[in-house]
Amino acid sequence: MPQFAANLSMLYPELDFLDRFEAAAKDGFKGVEYLFPYAYDKAELAARLQANGLQQVLFNAPPGDWDKGDKGVACQPGREVEFRDGFARALDYAAALACPRVHVMAGLLPAGVPREAARATYLANLQHAAASAAAQGVDVLIEPINTRDIPGFFLNRQDDAHATVQAVGAANLKVQMDLYHCQIVEGDVAKKIRQYLPTGRVGHFQIAGVPERHEPDVGEVNYPYLFKVIDEVAAACGWQGWLGCEYRPARGATPGGTSAGLGWLKATGA
Repeated sequence: MPQFAANLSMLYPELDFLDRFEAAAKDGFKGVEYLFPYAYDKAELAARLQANGLQQVLFNAPPGDWDKGDKGVACQPGREVEFRDGFARALDYAAALACPRVHVMAGLLPAGVPREAARATYLANLQHAAASAAAQGVDVLIEPINTRDIPGFFLNRQDDAHATVQAVGAANLKVQMDLYHCQIVEGDVAKKIRQYLPTGRVGHFQIAGVPERHEPDVGEVNYPYLFKVIDEVAAACGWQGWLGCEYRPARGATPGGTSAGLGWLKATGA
């Protein structure tokens, strides 16, 4: 069974962010991920990881101005310097936190910009990011995201993500396969796991129930079956990696709500 990582941007919402590391460790998680580390000192985050025996498995590069609606800038012509500066900052944090993966959000397709121009910018920025990250042994991940949650997001489909990885041609550029987004956009999730995991281009999984984005045992997706598929295919192709638990607990910020909703995790035996 692949290892499960707690997404601290979503889980344990009743706690201050820095207190979520201890809570995740107490619930048996060995790895954590989250959206952005940049509001916190690198040394403080590293100390929380070490104190709780946790591995940092993933975080996102700076997305632009998140509070003003940016969802990444990688596909946006004219913001290349901002992208490169932000990615350099991400690598600085990755080194301090011993994090082997950084997710680059594609961003929204700007109004009036032809898709072909945005794609050219996207590929050039990913080439730069992959080359920079390779120097310190870090993988760069790209994630197809559904347009119901983020209307106008540039990258939506698994086939497009894999075509992008192949076009860049960097061994450390991989796809972050979020099964929640995949189910919403295109479905046929088990077939896509069998299709793409053996290619070596999948660097990370994320999971959440569909459609509410609650625990994996809430909603229309049969995650126990998908976990078995991942186990089977991973064993056959030698894939070793993490499944990020990027969901909003159904119990919300009720004290202990995240922990109370982890019956699905206990059932996996992980």
